[in-house]
Amino acid sequence: MTSTLESSPARISLRNARADRLTAAIGIIALLGTAIAAYLTYVHYAGIEPICAASGGCEKVQSSVYADLGGIPVAVLGLVGYVAILASLLVRGEAGVLAGFGLSLGGFAFSLYLTYREIFTIHAICQWCVGSAVLMTVLAVLTTIRLVRFGD
Repeated sequence: MTSTLESSPARISLRNARADRLTAAIGIIALLGTAIAAYLTYVHYAGIEPICAASGGCEKVQSSVYADLGGIPVAVLGLVGYVAILASLLVRGEAGVLAGFGLSLGGFAFSLYLTYREIFTIHAICQWCVGSAVLMTVLAVLTTIRLVRFGD
């Protein structure tokens, strides 16, 4: 018999099903992040206060000097990042896997920096920013798993 258990049709089908579920999870999380970033982008350009818990931290964070990077609102950067992660799911093979991983890792690192600024510099917490940071953390984990599994 020339085929091994690892290359059996059942094993390949199971591997493909897991990859599909992982890709779907990444897509759903990235869509949620896109929604948050789109809302914050809208709030920025509409010049309105974000809906926020009673603390008022969102307005303080959104109006801080750290809400823009080189004249570009951080919300826009997040929106572009989440859409790029979604787009990476459409790219087949290693290039798409690596792009998703790199974008998620970069987004995670930037979220860490922004969270640091919220806590230690601005002294306010934006619930939308925390939500985005959590989603980007989950994306970093999921895209890492996807990268490791792709090499199998």
